[in-house]
Order: sequence, then C-alpha cells, then structure tokens
Amino acid sequence: MATNHTNKQDFVDDDSAGYTQDESGFKFSEARHLIRDLGRPKPIIYWLDFLPCILIAHVLFMTMRYMHEILPEDPSRAYLVQAILFPVCVILYMRCAMFIHELAHFGDKIPYFRQVWNSLCGVPFLIPSFVYLPHIDHHRRKSYGTDEDGEYFPLAHMSRWYMVAFLLHNLIVPIMAYLRFLVASPICWVYPPARRWVHRHASTMVVDPFYERRDGSPELMRLVVRQEVCCFLWLLWFTFGDWIMTGQLVSPLWLWGYLMGVAVLTLNAVRTLGAHRWAGDGRVLSFEEQLLDTVNYPDRPWVTELWGPIGTRYHALHHLFPTLPYHDAPEAHRRLMAGLPASSPYRETVRTSLLGEIYVLWRRADESATSREPIAT
Repeated sequence: MATNHTNKQDFVDDDSAGYTQDESGFKFSEARHLIRDLGRPKPIIYWLDFLPCILIAHVLFMTMRYMHEILPEDPSRAYLVQAILFPVCVILYMRCAMFIHELAHFGDKIPYFRQVWNSLCGVPFLIPSFVYLPHIDHHRRKSYGTDEDGEYFPLAHMSRWYMVAFLLHNLIVPIMAYLRFLVASPICWVYPPARRWVHRHASTMVVDPFYERRDGSPELMRLVVRQEVCCFLWLLWFTFGDWIMTGQLVSPLWLWGYLMGVAVLTLNAVRTLGAHRWAGDGRVLSFEEQLLDTVNYPDRPWVTELWGPIGTRYHALHHLFPTLPYHDAPEAHRRLMAGLPASSPYRETVRTSLLGEIYVLWRRADESATSREPIAT
C-alpha cells in the first residue's frame, strides 16, 4: 500500500510531475520545443466554457424534475421530454465535472474558478476538489502504475470480471458519496480519531480500490473540512428540502439525482477504461512504457469530445505535458504529429475508437487470465 505521510505535494503541479529528459528514442526536448508557445491557461476560455454548460445543465435537470408538473395533462409527452433531456444533461454534466482535472493541475492560477466550480458542480455532485488532489501522483515518474497511484489498476493482467465490477460499482458510488458527506463527515468533526481512516480510505476519486491516500497537511485538512461542511449542508437540503417546502416525504429529486450520478459516473468509467492500456505490473515503468500505456483519440471531435471532454481524449499528450491546459491540447497534438519523427513512440498512442480499444483490453485480460504471463505494452 502507499506510504502514509504528509503529502507536501497536494498543491504542487509543475513539469517535475512529467518527463524532463530524453529517453528510449523519444526526444522530450524536441517535443517541448514544438509546443514552446503553448501552455498558459486562458481564464476567459474556462469561464465561457464552464458557466454556460453548468447553468444550462442545471436548468435542464430541474426541467426534468418538474416536467410532470409542467405537463400534468400529458404524462406521455412529459416522459418523452425527460428521455430527450436526460442524455443532454449527462453530456453537459460530464463536461462540467471534468474541470476537476484542470483544477488538480492549475490550482488557483485562474482566480476564483475553484470556488465557483465547487459551488456549482463539485459540491452538488459530491466531488469537491479535494477528492482529486492526489491525481498529481498519477503523473509522477516513480508513482505511475504503482501502489502510490490511486488511478491505476493492472486490468490487462486481471480477470475480465474486474472490468465488469469497475463499471457496475458506479451503481453504489452515489450512495457511498452520500453517506461519506452526510454521515462520515460529522463523525470526523465530533470524533477526530475517525478522520485518519476516512481521509485515507474514503476521500479520493480512485480506480484502485486498495489505494490509501497519504495523510494530509494542516493546510489541506482545513480545506477538506470547509468543503465537507458545504457538502453536508447541501445534502441536508437535498434530503429534506421537498419535505420542508411541500410536506412531501419522498422527493423525486432523490431518484433524478441518483440516476444522473450513475449515468455520469458510468460514462466516465467507460472513458477511463480506454484512456490506458493498463499493462503495468506494479513496478516503476520506464518513460516509453508509460507513454505507450496511454492513449490519444484526436479524431472525430464531434463524438470524442462528448465522452472525453476538457482534454481527456488526449490522455497520452496529457501524461507527456501534465501542465498543458485543455484548450491547447488539439493544437499541441497536431504539432507533435507533424513535427516528430516517423519513428516516434508518440505516434503509437493514437487510436480512433474508444470501444475498439476497450475490446482490445477485454481480449488482453482474457489472455492474461488464461496464460498468467505478462502482457507487453
């Protein structure tokens, strides 16, 4: 399991998390030179992207919630409108939620963005920004694919049932998050010894179910408590709001919130399965092994941007340059493909079909379960 110590890197993100030397036939300095004028986040793009998406999504969600009150005389039409609005909401909320990835890397470089994102998205979806701060370990040279990387699981070497479980567990994640912030948080406030276990085991967005988060610094723990309080207050309203306002004991908002949470989580889980080849075996991988273990999907942006928004469809590029803002990813990828040698390993990261890559992983997992031999990247 991960070593437990104060994580002094919770608020740090620089090129030390990526790769800074030339190895294995890949010229990092050459790649960096090709995108030397890119890399500075543009706040106006973040605001004009996030705010319209989250506000429209909230309006559509509440429209679904009250559609039968809006059309009481025509329930069939109300169901039809809800069926149309639901996938639109899922796509919009998925996009908004993925800004947590940018926050993990850029922190407060965009003034007030973290606070606004948490207020409009992080807290309502029970994913306040502190749960994703350990993401930076996923990019550290000596952490990637090891026990210290909570976002990695060697799926290519495991039974297919782990992939199935990874998708199905999203049915209970919203319930677990609900209990984490409505029950576990106040327990930690009144009984501090519980904090250590909750922080290590129930405070991080992870792929590896056995991951232990490092103990937090005093600065981090103050942030955690503030965001916990916000989530707790939101859940009080979510749970009892309809009863206070209308006397209704069972709120339709509960079902809609659960369904939306499961849908967004499942879409993100499918994206995650295709983001890597998951061929690590627990050891520290070389630069080229790490690069070839990640995947880019640059083609058909009108489709790939729906399931891989905010730069997540350029996952190999992101591992190469973790501090590259999402709005620079398409141009950076275009330059690298045009400027790097034909033999560059970077070209091996490009795929066209998410489902096709997941099928390859499914096949590798079956072969590995049969042979129990390492699968080459």
